[in-house]
Amino acid sequence: MKKKVLSVVLSVAMIATMLTACSSDTTKTETTTETTEAATETATEETAEAPATEEAPATEEAAAEGGVINLYSFTDEIPKMVDKYLETHPDFGYTVNTTIIPTTDGAYQPALDTALAAGGESAPDIYAAEGAFVLKYTQGDAAQFAAAYEDLGIDVAKEVADAQIAQYTVDIGTRPSDGKLVGLGYQATGGAFIYRRSIAIDAFGTDDPATIADVIGAGSNSWDKFFEAAETLKSKGYAIVSGDGDMWHAVENSSDKGWIIDDALNIDPKREAFMDLSKKLKDNGYHNDTQDWTEAWFADMADAQADGAKKVFGFFGPAWLINYTIGQNCGGTSVGEGTYGDWAVCAPPIGFFWGGTWVLANANSTKKEAVGKIIDWITLDCTTDGLQYAWANGTLYGEGGTKDTVASGTVMSMSDGALDFLGGQNMFDVFVPANQYANGTNLTQYDETINGYWRDQVREYTAGNKDKDTAIADFKTTVSENLDLAID
Repeated sequence: MKKKVLSVVLSVAMIATMLTACSSDTTKTETTTETTEAATETATEETAEAPATEEAPATEEAAAEGGVINLYSFTDEIPKMVDKYLETHPDFGYTVNTTIIPTTDGAYQPALDTALAAGGESAPDIYAAEGAFVLKYTQGDAAQFAAAYEDLGIDVAKEVADAQIAQYTVDIGTRPSDGKLVGLGYQATGGAFIYRRSIAIDAFGTDDPATIADVIGAGSNSWDKFFEAAETLKSKGYAIVSGDGDMWHAVENSSDKGWIIDDALNIDPKREAFMDLSKKLKDNGYHNDTQDWTEAWFADMADAQADGAKKVFGFFGPAWLINYTIGQNCGGTSVGEGTYGDWAVCAPPIGFFWGGTWVLANANSTKKEAVGKIIDWITLDCTTDGLQYAWANGTLYGEGGTKDTVASGTVMSMSDGALDFLGGQNMFDVFVPANQYANGTNLTQYDETINGYWRDQVREYTAGNKDKDTAIADFKTTVSENLDLAID
């Protein structure tokens, strides 16, 4: 997820870091933090630089009992979870040596790849992969390094069913070559439509989530009613979204097929149709024509737009977009300040997900049972003593923390997702079903790169700089020049 103030361009990956602004006990791990300069943008869920964590020596007693487990992560989020596990399981018998390498400038994956390939005592026993590149480690070029969860002592079928884990996260974490589950997340990132209550009342006469869901065509798998709502909002002087990026993730992750099929580039018809959706937004003045993760985009969350820009009705995204992006950029910290408290969430026209972090284990680890206990506690334990319950209720680091959607539907059903930011609405009522609608079978390990190429060409088309055929041809050329894929 994320970290604090988003004053720089973030990526979905950069957002995951933000949640780790909470403090936790770090004295139980040895930590090596490798940093590059503070972050600006990557492509999925973290932000700025990883916090430098002090090294704490392993206790002789713990080292003698079990030894050291190596953990690789791109933020301090999972390391802090592991700290909490060690704190609450004093008889665990292992220390954890953590290496944090931010995704800034693409540093994390090469370092992780090198460590996995080198093996030996310094190789990671546990490692993290976020949504933008997780397929590489669960299904792609580095999938062979991942241990099957069942080899960690986890009763996969029973625990996944008992925890009601959303299918898209299971699909993403399943290795096709053997059908084994090798990765799961602790956070659910199914998407919804996050909208302004005051604007809803002005334009539609109500801010009721069920009514607004119907207004935008929730569950219709069509954008027709959404654009009808956009026209109504325009007549009142509002933009329905900030920029076309606010629709892209819903389009991208609801597509039937991914960018690559049989080592060849594939443009799914729904993704190609995004060109016209984007142009319709721009030509009709339905948005402010911002780009996501820019200052103008953040300004639209706080009614701090530049002259000539319209107030924005809503954004498409998961719960982390509420907690760590809109909430951090709404211009206030309590009801009545900025747009804080003037938000609600409803089902989207099309089911999708955006982001997330998956936890994997090294198939060559000599500590699989111990590693399995940590991973199980983070991803599948649906009791009130597990990470999931504390994460959902904002109690991991004490009362009053940030509530978040978690992988377990079981946990969310027994938790309180009411947020003052959402006017007291229980966000779990919307996000639990949203997680079930998301599709995890249309991804590839190259999505982060190809998405960037595609959106660049879509912007050229909507700006009138290229016709559609030229933009598509230039997209194919760029992919061909940079990736080893067959091009039609």
